[in-house]
Amino acid sequence: MPSVFVPKETRPGETRVAASPETAKRLVQAKLALAVETGAGLAAGFADQAYASAGARIVGPEGWTSELVLKVQPPTADEAARLASGAMLVSFLQPHRELELVGVLRARGVTALAMELVPRISRAQSMDALSSQATVAGYKAVLLGAVHLRKMCPLLMTAAGTVQPARVVVFGAGVAGLMAIATARRLGCKVEATDVRMAAKEQVESLGATFISVPGAADMEGAGGYAKEQSAEFLARQREEVAKRVAEADLVITTAQVPGKTAPRLVDQAMVRSMKPGAVIVDLAVESGGNCALSELGKVVEREGVTIVGLANLPASVPQHASELYAKNVLALVKLFLDKEGKLAPDWTDEVLAGCRLTHAGEIHHAPTAQALAAGKSA
Repeated sequence: MPSVFVPKETRPGETRVAASPETAKRLVQAKLALAVETGAGLAAGFADQAYASAGARIVGPEGWTSELVLKVQPPTADEAARLASGAMLVSFLQPHRELELVGVLRARGVTALAMELVPRISRAQSMDALSSQATVAGYKAVLLGAVHLRKMCPLLMTAAGTVQPARVVVFGAGVAGLMAIATARRLGCKVEATDVRMAAKEQVESLGATFISVPGAADMEGAGGYAKEQSAEFLARQREEVAKRVAEADLVITTAQVPGKTAPRLVDQAMVRSMKPGAVIVDLAVESGGNCALSELGKVVEREGVTIVGLANLPASVPQHASELYAKNVLALVKLFLDKEGKLAPDWTDEVLAGCRLTHAGEIHHAPTAQALAAGKSA
């Protein structure tokens, strides 16, 4: 019976956990010997007893020697050193930022499956952790914006007069952007959104928002539904078209990111300066460089009379539901490489497993990461 370990996350600010009591029960039912580190789920609202009731053992750090380790954040250097040679690891691994870690995993012969590399294809939707966590981030972004606004969000008609709805502009209509649009609409805001993919227009309008069209957007969708990296010419046209909406907005939410690359700069200082005093910007791309020129990672700052929210890892601020969603993504992936006897038997001809395989048998299987690591060694 393969041993599986769910550790307590140790990265600062991380409150999520890679298994919920519900998925723990299903892992045990799949004939896995599940161990959960003491207190692993407490920050997400899951007590040790809930895991024990699901059939898991509650253990200490000795669980790191298990055959399969399930995590949220990339392991630290100390944690990676505890992994058994030949073990499997399922986690977000941020390979473009964690090259040193990738080298350690390769050297230790760890088979590492990166949740952010799961292909965005129909049969892998249940494993798409990027989308599940972006849903949480988009929701929380609007709530943070509403908290920092100096006005209310909905249209109100009262005996004292009419309160006009807050005006919201959303950059990016991917999963996070669409959830931000839907949440802002539920709060009664008037919402406009822009995206480089014309395919997003129908989705934006279906949520009751107005789509801001930008010339040249039709050819900006890349493989898997991701946006391509935009040209300087396109970004200039986008800024010109959107700038007047930003100037009128009470709340701007930016979500535009390109996997493995620095986030595009969409809101410059001049645009911030044009906004009304008391307006708010929530930058969901702050961890990858920021869509707003004045965002500061991990901080809420006031610049040019505008409050700019650059808080990182918003899913961790809603840890219960974020963990439940992520745990289901992880469970779906794990079940994909279990055989009928419950043994770990990944089929590397499977496009999902092959797509998210970062390291295996002492090799790096994600070409961009292998190239980056080689370039770093030769520099």
